[in-house]
Amino acid sequence: MNRRVLAAGIALVIGASATACGGDDSKDSGSATDGKGKTLTVWIMEGTNPDAKPFFKEAAAAFKKKTGADIKVEYQQWATAQKKFTTAIEGGPKQVPDVAEVGTTWVPQFADAGALVDVTGKVKESGLSDDLVEGLKDAGTLDGKQYGMPWYAGVRSILYRKDIFAKYNLKAPTTWKELQAAAVTLKQKEPKLVPFPVAGGAEMFATTFIWGAGGELATESGGKWKSAINSPKSVEGIQFYTDLAKKDKVSPAKVNTWTEKEVGDAWKKGEVGMSISGNWTPKAFTDANPDLKGKLAAVPVPGPTGGMSRSFLGGSYLSTFKGDNQALAWEFVKMLTTGEFATKWATQTNYFPGQNSELKKVAAAKDPLVEPFATQMLDAGATVPKTKAYGEIQASQVIPKMIQSILNGKATVQEAADKAAGEMDAIFAKSE
Repeated sequence: MNRRVLAAGIALVIGASATACGGDDSKDSGSATDGKGKTLTVWIMEGTNPDAKPFFKEAAAAFKKKTGADIKVEYQQWATAQKKFTTAIEGGPKQVPDVAEVGTTWVPQFADAGALVDVTGKVKESGLSDDLVEGLKDAGTLDGKQYGMPWYAGVRSILYRKDIFAKYNLKAPTTWKELQAAAVTLKQKEPKLVPFPVAGGAEMFATTFIWGAGGELATESGGKWKSAINSPKSVEGIQFYTDLAKKDKVSPAKVNTWTEKEVGDAWKKGEVGMSISGNWTPKAFTDANPDLKGKLAAVPVPGPTGGMSRSFLGGSYLSTFKGDNQALAWEFVKMLTTGEFATKWATQTNYFPGQNSELKKVAAAKDPLVEPFATQMLDAGATVPKTKAYGEIQASQVIPKMIQSILNGKATVQEAADKAAGEMDAIFAKSE
């Protein structure tokens, strides 16, 4: 998953195997904890943590004390990392790192290439399997085989200006009708605000409403994927989302091409009343605009008539690539994804830990800007189709183009969804 998709989400995956279908491939030429004289090469994506170097300096020192092994961290850019991984995998075991951070939507592609270690057995042996956040665990599991340990995660819910809501006696929305009504009121009472951005370039905003209506992006049968984005339920969700802009006019035309970044920029300027937003954003917004401190609140994305709509859950996995240090690398993965260092990383980055026990502690703290996101993640997190083809679908901007064509009046919802479904099916067929 690239940085745009995550806003969100990330995976630190553990390893690579000779075949993606083999058993647990974690192994080492020596003891897992005997790392004297060895150096693990670790690839980490740059930008998740404003300054990850102090964290990894501390982690490396702790790991050396425990195992005798050194850690060499190489920072990668999200924009170019996928190509670098692909090139390294093609180059063989000497070109890949021992451990790497990999985007969740990249997992199917790398697993299909035989580049990720099946660590199902290692996770079970460690007693960690039942404690992993289900949606995040699912993102890194294919055909019953887990290709990484969740490290940290992000999810989207509704963020809103509680000061303005209080001014007009508005309550946090618990249904789609309430969301619509609140946005319309904001439009009428606060004309300088964008009441609810229907951001055409923000794929994960639209998918929330597709899932919320009971639709799916695609379905799998007999090992073959087929688009479901033009199904009646999916179209219902797309219709509601785009009607907020087209009929209710709560999202001006300038927002039609906005990505999540532009929505975030508008939040930082104090120009948004309510939007889909990630759990990592409130702190970023208040840091950029101190005037917003104490004025933000969050609530899970409501379902059409109550409950919650599913929302994209992205996370991080640490993995070993094929080589002589897989078991030693697994020890490093365990250290980063559990206990002290997992908690430190989650705290520093404002992402969530990948374990239910740790996430429940976060929710139990009752922080009004944290608990709703934690609840969303625990109870209504979702992932995109787990197939290498979906990466190409995202790269082709199929869903953003669909939404923008509706917002710009070039197609009806059904016409746009049918076209998107055709594009998706062509990509699925090409990858089979």
